[in-house]
Amino acid sequence: MTTDPALVLLLSGVNLDLLGDREPAVYGTATLADHVATARATAEPLGLRIEDLQSNAEVDLVEAIHGARGRCGAIIINPGAFTHYSWAIHDALAAFEGPIVELHISNPDAREPWRRTSVVAPVATGTISGFGGDGYRLAVEAVARLLAL
Repeated sequence: MTTDPALVLLLSGVNLDLLGDREPAVYGTATLADHVATARATAEPLGLRIEDLQSNAEVDLVEAIHGARGRCGAIIINPGAFTHYSWAIHDALAAFEGPIVELHISNPDAREPWRRTSVVAPVATGTISGFGGDGYRLAVEAVARLLAL
C-alpha cells in the first residue's frame, strides 16, 4: 500500500453525530454533514480529498487510524469526549507518520476544568479549537500547508 499524500482522513468521535441538535449554544446549529461538506469544499481546490468517519465507538476510530497508516497523508480528528481519556486513540495516532490536526468546535480551555486535558494533543502536530465550524476549514488549510502540496 502506498501513501496518498492528498488523502486526508477526517475523524469525528463520540456524540458528534448529534451536532445541530446537541447544545447549539456551544456547538452551533450546523450538522456534522455540514462540517464535512465544508472540509470537502476547502480541500478540493487545495488538491486534497477527504475521507470521513464518525463513530461513537472508540474501537472504530482506532481501526480507522490504523487503516490510515501508509495510506493517508494526514489525519484531522475531533475526538469529542475521547479527547480527555482515550489513551487507545493517543497510541494509535502516535503510530501514524503524517501530520495530525486535533480539532474542536468549542474551546475546551474555556470550559469545565475536566475538558482542559487532552491526551490527543501530545501526539498532534497542532490543535485548532474555539472557531466553531470554521475550524474545519482552518484544519484542512493547515494540513495543506503541512503537506506542502
